[in-house]
Amino acid sequence: MTERDPSTRQLGADWREQTTPGLAPVAGASAGGPGAYGQAGPNPYTTPSYSDRPVPVRGPDSLGGLLLILAGIAAAVSLPLRWLARAGDTGWGLVGRGFDEADAGFGALVDSGFWQPLAVVLGGGVLFLLGVLLWLPARTHRLLGVLALFVSALAIAAVLVPFAVEDWDPAAFGVGFWSACAVGVLGLLGALKAMLTGPRYR
Repeated sequence: MTERDPSTRQLGADWREQTTPGLAPVAGASAGGPGAYGQAGPNPYTTPSYSDRPVPVRGPDSLGGLLLILAGIAAAVSLPLRWLARAGDTGWGLVGRGFDEADAGFGALVDSGFWQPLAVVLGGGVLFLLGVLLWLPARTHRLLGVLALFVSALAIAAVLVPFAVEDWDPAAFGVGFWSACAVGVLGLLGALKAMLTGPRYR
């Protein structure tokens, strides 16, 4: 085996200095140190960063939405039924008279007492729409629950006033009135369910 020409070794050194100016060539054990390819050890450029914190997910409030939808259905059921045990108007008739009184002004509507069937029936329609919205995926439905709470409170007040006028006598009312009572009760339960249910985490 012949010895290499010294001029050839010098030429190789000059070439490395020109291609890697100011950098020392990697050789020996330094090439296999920690972080080198194929070697064990953490690498900040290849190690993925992750978090173990729970992530909120979007989903429907099925139970709350069902309760509000049932409240809207109860309002619709009360329309063809009589609200008073003695001869009286059905829900349709009471709502129609309520709209007639509303044409004379808000004060006339409140004084006549026909705001009560309007509050129950129209409130039931609003609760039905809010119930449908609760079935849409969202992180939380608390805002819809607050709106449903106000509507339900108005519907409950609308049935408590005539109940108090009749000295809390259940025999004075018909099936339509009890269906109207279900509007406020179901709406209240659905509103509380939506308000008290926080975000879901995965």
